[in-house]
Amino acid sequence: MTKPSITQADAEAAVRTLIEWAGDNPDREGLLETPARVARSYRELYEGYEVDPRQYLEKTFEEVGGYNQMVVLKDIRFVSACEHHMLPVVGVAHVGYLPTDRVVGISKLARVVRGFARRLQIQEKMTSEIALAIEEVLRPQGVGVVIEAEHSCMTLRGVNAPGASLTTSHLSGVIRDDPRTREEFLRLTRR
Repeated sequence: MTKPSITQADAEAAVRTLIEWAGDNPDREGLLETPARVARSYRELYEGYEVDPRQYLEKTFEEVGGYNQMVVLKDIRFVSACEHHMLPVVGVAHVGYLPTDRVVGISKLARVVRGFARRLQIQEKMTSEIALAIEEVLRPQGVGVVIEAEHSCMTLRGVNAPGASLTTSHLSGVIRDDPRTREEFLRLTRR
């Protein structure tokens, strides 16, 4: 996807327009620097468009001392944004895989989650993107991803259901097909 040539000034002008549309004056003291702050925060919140999260998985380790059990990193906190309302989605991801002959540094799993989360998203797609990236690059025996998140578009507006959370999962290979391995993954990721 090619990035449009929108400048910082263009983004700030759009924020000024939204402030006026909301009924406030973008030239009042408390709002003078808001357009620049919002544009900078959006650059950070949507930094996932600047990276290919699969690249984080390319450096692997084959010296695992015979380790052949499941690797699970749980409670990876993330912030994303709902692609329908551009409101925050805040949650945790649990990521696991059953390696074949190599493992990846655990921080890389968290970076993959962040890379996909820092885009306009729906949770279902994000869950699959994380799992498919791990599958494609590491080629493990199986992958499991479970995401639990609260969607501000549902808790702050619309149905106004504070505290409601959505859980999605993507299981593949032996983590999906072997009942014992699936149960082990799900037990390890329970909170």
